[in-house]
Amino acid sequence: MAMEVTQVLLNAQSIDGTVRKHAEESLKQFQEQNLPIFLLSLSAELANEEKPVDSRKLAGLIIKNALDAKEQHRKFELIQSWLQLDGGFKSQMKNYLIQTLTSPVADARSTASQVVAKIAGIELPQKQWPELIGLLLSNIHQLPPHSKQATLETLGYLCEEVSHDVVDQEHVNKILTAVVQGMSSSENNVEVRLAASRALYNAIGFAQANFSNDMERDYIMRVICEATLSPEVKIRQAAFECLVSISSSYYEKLSAYIPDIFNITAKAVREDEEVVALQAIEFWSSICDEEIDILEDYGGEFSGDSDIPCFYFIKQALPALVPMLLETLLKQEEDQDLDEGAWNIAMAGGTCLGLVARTVGDDIVPLIMPFIEGNLSKPDWRQREAATYAFGSILEGPSPEKLVETVNAGLHYMLNALTNDPNSHVKDTTAWTLGRIFEFVHGSAVDTPIITPANCQQIITVLLQSMKDAPNVAEKACGALYFLAQGYEDVVSSSPLTPFFQEVVQSLLAVTHREDSGESRLRIAAYETLNEIVRCSAEETTPMVLQLAPVIMNELHHTLEAQKLSSDQREKQNELQGLLCGCLQVIIQKLTSSEPTKYVFMQYVDQIMGLFLRVFVNRNATVHEEAMLAIGALAYASGPDFAKYMPEFYKYLEMGLQNFDEYQVCAVTVGVVGDICRALEDKILPYCDGIMTHLLKNLSSNQMHRSVKPPTFSCFGDIALAIGQNFEKYFIYAMPMLQTAAELCNHTSGADDELIEYTNLLRNGILEAYSGIFQGFKNSPKVQLLVSYVPSILQFLDVMYMEKDMDEVVMKTAIGVIGDLADTLGNHAGSLIQHSLSCKDLLDECISSEDPLLKESAEWAKLAITRAISV
Repeated sequence: MAMEVTQVLLNAQSIDGTVRKHAEESLKQFQEQNLPIFLLSLSAELANEEKPVDSRKLAGLIIKNALDAKEQHRKFELIQSWLQLDGGFKSQMKNYLIQTLTSPVADARSTASQVVAKIAGIELPQKQWPELIGLLLSNIHQLPPHSKQATLETLGYLCEEVSHDVVDQEHVNKILTAVVQGMSSSENNVEVRLAASRALYNAIGFAQANFSNDMERDYIMRVICEATLSPEVKIRQAAFECLVSISSSYYEKLSAYIPDIFNITAKAVREDEEVVALQAIEFWSSICDEEIDILEDYGGEFSGDSDIPCFYFIKQALPALVPMLLETLLKQEEDQDLDEGAWNIAMAGGTCLGLVARTVGDDIVPLIMPFIEGNLSKPDWRQREAATYAFGSILEGPSPEKLVETVNAGLHYMLNALTNDPNSHVKDTTAWTLGRIFEFVHGSAVDTPIITPANCQQIITVLLQSMKDAPNVAEKACGALYFLAQGYEDVVSSSPLTPFFQEVVQSLLAVTHREDSGESRLRIAAYETLNEIVRCSAEETTPMVLQLAPVIMNELHHTLEAQKLSSDQREKQNELQGLLCGCLQVIIQKLTSSEPTKYVFMQYVDQIMGLFLRVFVNRNATVHEEAMLAIGALAYASGPDFAKYMPEFYKYLEMGLQNFDEYQVCAVTVGVVGDICRALEDKILPYCDGIMTHLLKNLSSNQMHRSVKPPTFSCFGDIALAIGQNFEKYFIYAMPMLQTAAELCNHTSGADDELIEYTNLLRNGILEAYSGIFQGFKNSPKVQLLVSYVPSILQFLDVMYMEKDMDEVVMKTAIGVIGDLADTLGNHAGSLIQHSLSCKDLLDECISSEDPLLKESAEWAKLAITRAISV
């Protein structure tokens, strides 16, 4: 096989399907039978200058895929199998790869760069291949330009693969020196300079010590700023990408450079190619993101002379920054793509303007109004669209009080433009802007209502008329109606929209039947808006919502009757079924929230459940997810009566719990188990063995996506609460799993925001499990089983409190667990809780909280502890 590897690799790229399939199978067989020889043969192929480029490239790609995968469990397996390979084989392979970095063939070099970095990503954290960085650095000074370029590219990929704490500072300094020198204007070779610029982007996270040193930072910044003026577009683009990365990594170090950066970004935005201009705008968007985060963290309650680390770069740049961004709004493309995902300089400018408005609030309004007023009624569509876009962009940030007068003045104009403007781009942006007005300057939080009895009729009429316009305009009109309805969600008895309810619902249903409703997300937007109209409707519309139920059921029934569909039709049908299930979920929740309509609605339950069970026969993840959520709502509404559906529904519940591939379906199914537990209480008992087996299996598997774990732990609590002391048979399996998970999620120091957020979800799931188990065992003889676990639970709470990164949800659940411990175990737990310093501190902190629910929980817990101690 090793001899034929070239031909097999070429065959694997053949246009003849049979030849290709046979070659792919041969490669797979070779890999499974002898992995070391397989990888060695491929690296020899990649290094061999006499072999065809196509076979060499594929050889490198296969090696890369044997080292890395997107799915975490697969990645872990590949890393383990690499680490277990014989050192001699690996050493030979690495020699081939390093040799390939000097190949005259660009594709071979580039592939080798990526493979070297993948191996480094596995080995450097294990303290293996320590000579690699030195080897790469020594190459840079003595090689021809193409090899220098490949070496810099490899260093860039290496910085992307490896965490900065794996590389010692001496090596970091040398990498940065090599990269920054390669990027400087004294480097004559364009490819080398480009590779260095891209490598620096990946190396910025490594440069903390260097950015703390004034001289080193000045040097790096000077080289980057010079590179933004390079004659080569790609180098200019890469240099601005570096600035964007620096703006988020080293915001606090930028004061001295902001004036120069403003000048070079302004020049790029006004004069450079779009790819460069977009990055120049992105720099300011990134600065906005940093300042918004800082101001949100500190609640904005501080004066300019306090030591909060906000430098107000945006506020200072405002008089020059706003005009620059407004100019970009006039650079629309005549045939610009209106689909989601389209991106151009006008869109980037508008997005940045929106972030600026969120950063500086009211200060932006006077700077932007002359532009809006000056362009709104110009004959050129670009000026009208830019003015409308500018207005829509700045509505989130300034206070509603600052905007109400302007919005009232502009509302009539907007409605008129949406009906009469001859240009589709202007209509599209106008409908979007109306949506933004209703989202940010309308609702119970706004003192002066912008929607009045005088203009409500006109607003509804214009939006319903626009829902018959081109799909992109109709979709935005649906969005505007969505936010209009949402503004009245707190209105209980009578809403200004009530008189139009029937007409609005009929118009939205008409949109869902449009021939072109598949374009511009129109059908999805129409159903989302219909759901919001129903969800936020006042009590007096419930008879009309009741009439809507059989209409939606009938639509779902029709989709289930369709036979012999093409794959395209099947995809559309799946989307529609998911949307209809989602709509039924909202209708179920609305109609079962008050007794009179609940009583009438329950006549439909058998029919609806029958439809949902038929939906499951079609194996589509999105549809399953929506149907599961709707069944959760139905179970909650039906209570103990839901038991009659369980014999038939249970097999689909099991399917959902075992769905590792579509983990969202699995997570939703776990949540629905909780809903069913609350509905059936101990009637769930016959199904618990199966459910608990699947839940425990999921937690033990390294193939299960981590997001399913928090709701699974929480589900233990739901089951224990429903079946009480009958949970004893699962107790010996569940408690050790909870303990292990608790230990794992209590080491978060140095974790990033995403990991902390996930850890809090996990903590909350674990605490909810404990809470349900304690409450379920309360007043039963089985309560003694819990006593031995109290110290470890208190330790979990202690460590969690010390970490200081609990969110409010976790804090509230933790307080509940302390109360449940005392309430269930009495003096067995009371004295232990008393001796826990963090429990006392946590309770005191929560009792003085401004959140009434948190305060109430803490007071109840304190009372439970007092009772426990006095027993």
